[in-house]
Amino acid sequence: MPKLKTRKALAKRVSVTGTGKIKRFKANKQHILTKKAQKRKRSLRKATLCDATNMKQIRRELPYI
Repeated sequence: MPKLKTRKALAKRVSVTGTGKIKRFKANKQHILTKKAQKRKRSLRKATLCDATNMKQIRRELPYI
């Protein structure tokens, strides 16, 4: 069976936790930050886990994680 290619764009944006869950960073923190509240920007700093509904697609694109 041939080797499977990893989707490199996704591999740079996510990482795997010790328990096998996929961790990602939140969106909307790059620009136009003046109109966003400080509390909102603080919560966007933290990483979060990917939703269970997306796991099948993510696992398919990252076969060797």
